Parts: sequence; structure tokens; C-alpha cells
Amino acid sequence: MEIITSRGNVLVVDDDPGIRSLIKDKLSRDRFTCCNCSNGAEALDALDRETFDIIISDLQMPGISGLELLRLVHERHSRAAFLMITGVDDIRVGIDAMKSGADDYLVKPFRLDEISACVERALTKKRLEIEIENYRKNLEEMVGQRTKQLQAAMKRIEFTYDETLEALGAALDLRDNETGGHSRRVSLYCLEMARAYGCSAEVLKQIARGAYLHDIGKIGIPDAILLKPGKLSAEERVMMETHARVGYELVNRIAFLAGAAEIVLAHQERFDGTGYPQGLVGDEIPLGARISAVADTLDAMTSDRPYRSALSFENARAEITRESARQFDPDVVRVFLSLPDSTWKEIRQQAANPHAMSRGSHPGNPPLDLAA
Repeated sequence: MEIITSRGNVLVVDDDPGIRSLIKDKLSRDRFTCCNCSNGAEALDALDRETFDIIISDLQMPGISGLELLRLVHERHSRAAFLMITGVDDIRVGIDAMKSGADDYLVKPFRLDEISACVERALTKKRLEIEIENYRKNLEEMVGQRTKQLQAAMKRIEFTYDETLEALGAALDLRDNETGGHSRRVSLYCLEMARAYGCSAEVLKQIARGAYLHDIGKIGIPDAILLKPGKLSAEERVMMETHARVGYELVNRIAFLAGAAEIVLAHQERFDGTGYPQGLVGDEIPLGARISAVADTLDAMTSDRPYRSALSFENARAEITRESARQFDPDVVRVFLSLPDSTWKEIRQQAANPHAMSRGSHPGNPPLDLAA
């Protein structure tokens, strides 16, 4: 016994029973499964009960018109094709119907073989649309999965970046135990000022990295000079001043630290142009380096040294104020002065816990993430 497979479910909607019967007979012979309705309300009820591949509807019907039915079908059953039949011998009516979402149209009177051809075209068009939509959704899902995988990979890379920075900072601390934690505190002070200055997230990232590594060039300074407790000679001072360029040459070779390298190079420049190694003046100095200069001085003055005890934050504030427009950018100094001493004291206390601060933060602010 031969099993006849339906080529699709068709809903025929027309207030003329003769038209409904003709269409149903023709499409049934062409192996379509057909259901007839005399108006739009019946059609909507049928659509709620059963799934149809295509709706064939007359344009002019009592109650719900063909165009209104088309709109409702698109809202509720968007995967069904729609074929509009009109008795108006005007191509513009069919065009308007297709603009409203119909997949094809027929003009009465029509030949029965035209019905089959139109149904085939409409179903083919709808299937292609569904395939494209499914492809788009699958592509979006694939892109979403790939994006998650990329984000996970980036996080692993960022973690590696953090480890690289921590290793570089630890290398410097091993050379100079007297200033242990200095780079971390300077980086945190810089971030506090940079946020208050209104810097973007990208600039904050570069400033955090540059400030953390600002003294990395001291790795290349001989111990006899770097660890000398007394005043340096002129020759020793010249050697010490090479650390900015040595640090730049070291950091600039690392791709993700290229932006931070400019801060490393310029962190000893002075606003009045008397700094080194390039003698930059004012805004010629990168903003991160101008901020770092204030933070570096703040930490140096409030830290114990072999030749003196730490000064108070109040004294450091007074000294930085005196050096405004000479050593320091006046705008950066104004931002620094706008923040209370309690802010710097709290950051210094938290920075004393390296494990917490490697990923930690100052309360109320985004975390210090040197590689984010």
C-alpha cells in the first residue's frame, strides 16, 4: 500500500464557498492537506488549534479583512506563509499586500494551476526565510559561544599579564628592600588621582601599569649606587638618572606595556622643564607621568628611609603644594589637594597587604587590575 505524504498544511480563508471548494480540491490533488474557513475569525481559531504551512486568504471579507488577517498572522504565526487573493484587477493591490507581508498574491479570476504555482513559490520563499533565520540564530549562538571562549582566553592572558607585572615589581623589591611596596603604593595613589581627574578606563589602565613599573629601570643600576645610604656623587647621579631610559627600553619591548613605557620614561620630568631624561615642559609630559610624579613624591616623603623617618601626610601635602608649577603640574596638584589625607592613609594601610592589593581596591573604587 502506497503511503501518500502531505506536502504541507494549507488553510483556505474565503467567504465564497465555491472558491474554497475549488482551491481545496485542486490542492488536495496536489497532495496538500487543506482546511477551509469562511472568515478571518474562524481562521484565527483554526490557527490556535493547528499549525499551517500556508494561509490562502481572500482580500475582501466581512469582519476581519484579508489585510487585517495578514497582520495578525504575522504577529502570532510568523513561520506560516501567506498568499493573498484579490478580485481587484489592479497590480498595486497585490504589491500593497506583499509590502504588508504577503509572500505572493493572485488576482481573481485565476486558473487552478496558478494556485499550485503560487503555493509552491510562497512555501519556497517562506522556507528560505526560515532557513536564513535559523542560520542567523545558529550563527549568533556560535558567535556567543566563541565570544565567551575568547573572553575566557583573554582573562587567562590578563592573569598572565598580572603575573608578569608582579614579577617585574618583585624583582625591583629584591634589589631595594628599603623601598619595598613603593611601586604598589604609587600605582594606587595614581589611580586615586586619575579617577578624580576624570580619566577614562583605558587611561587608568595605562597609568596603573606605568606607575607600578616607573622605577623598574633601577634593576640596571649597580648596588653600590642604588643602595648607597649617603648623597650620590655627580658621576653616580648621572648613572642613577639613566634608570628612566633603561626602564623604558625594558618595558617598551613588551607589547601590552607599550603605553605604560611612556610613563616609565617620563616619570622624572618636571613641569618647569628641568627634569630628565628629555627635559619636557608642561603638557609635553604624558598625563600619567605628571600624576606619577606627585604620587611618587607623596610616597617617598611618607616612607621611612635609612637617613630619616617618614614625614606626615600633612607635611607631604605642604611640600607638593610648594612645588606646584615647578616640579608638578598645577592641575594635578589641585586634584591631589581635593582629596583628604585620610584617603592616602587608608590606601597605604591596605597596600601593606600585597595579596589583597594585587587584586584589591580602595573602597568605593574599581579594583586595581593592572592587566584588565
